[in-house]
Amino acid sequence: MHRKLLQITTIFIAACAVATGAIGQKDAKPVQAWPTRTVRIVVGFPAGSSPDLTARTLAEPLAKALGQLVIVENKVGAGGNIAADYVAHATDDHTLGLMINGNLTIAKLLNPKLPYDPLKDLTPVSLIGVSPLVLTAPVGSPGASAKDFLAAARQAGDTWSYGSPGVGTVGHIGMELLKSKTQIKPVHVPYPGYPQVANAMLGGQLQLSMLPPALAMAHIKAGKLRAIGVTSSGRSTLVPELPSLAEAGVQGFNLEIWNAIAAPNSLPQPVVARLSALFSTIARAPDMRQKLFQQGWQVVGSSAEGLAKRIQLDTALLGGVIALRGIQPD
Repeated sequence: MHRKLLQITTIFIAACAVATGAIGQKDAKPVQAWPTRTVRIVVGFPAGSSPDLTARTLAEPLAKALGQLVIVENKVGAGGNIAADYVAHATDDHTLGLMINGNLTIAKLLNPKLPYDPLKDLTPVSLIGVSPLVLTAPVGSPGASAKDFLAAARQAGDTWSYGSPGVGTVGHIGMELLKSKTQIKPVHVPYPGYPQVANAMLGGQLQLSMLPPALAMAHIKAGKLRAIGVTSSGRSTLVPELPSLAEAGVQGFNLEIWNAIAAPNSLPQPVVARLSALFSTIARAPDMRQKLFQQGWQVVGSSAEGLAKRIQLDTALLGGVIALRGIQPD
């Protein structure tokens, strides 16, 4: 099973390398004074959502740095793919997008009819922040340790269920990756969002799920849910008190959710380079780092090349799981 996943992942890495290699090959168009009008950051989720809060947090310092108005525009739907498609086809050179993992990696793999291709139609600008998920279970779940809990899950087979915020989400694919690495077999139950997943666990309908740290810790600290481990390769600064799944013996497990700034592939490369440097500087500033940390993000503030590399790796990882587990969109 592990060898098959490795083979599939290798194929995806090769395909992604060809696509992401094109990022640095765009013609460097001459750029006059830029920006010449209002800059838009398009978000595919509603006002008050995590991506929206991040975009609005970045907009003010970006406006100061550019000397031009920066607004956030919400285009909600399809897990952020409506907004991503809008950004991919924008031609005004003043439209950016604040996007999550799926919009920039596996969107086309899950839906071949998607009107944009993340690897061809969008240009990476900067990886803003990352966060692990927390493998969470009800308080009364069996096993004194994470290792014992996973052993109990194996014994339970398909009598256990896990929840996610929908087919193809990181919470879903992450659990399928865990299943392939640990031979547990809980049945997937999709919900509209993470809050509904947490409520289902609190109500006893689910035995485990992967939740964002802020949501998970609120229930864990209240003594209503139990943390098994975080999905990053090591402990996270967001929840340093929680062990990683690797500490429970799940070797090579590294899964994070993240958000990033991307632009249409038509945006001139010098503008992309300027924006990449600005977003990196803005995100890493101490006050901004603290604000994003409070929103549940461990700041990265990468270069465009750094984001391109992360897109390549995550497309290979998540795409490999999609192929191995036969995940199909609803």
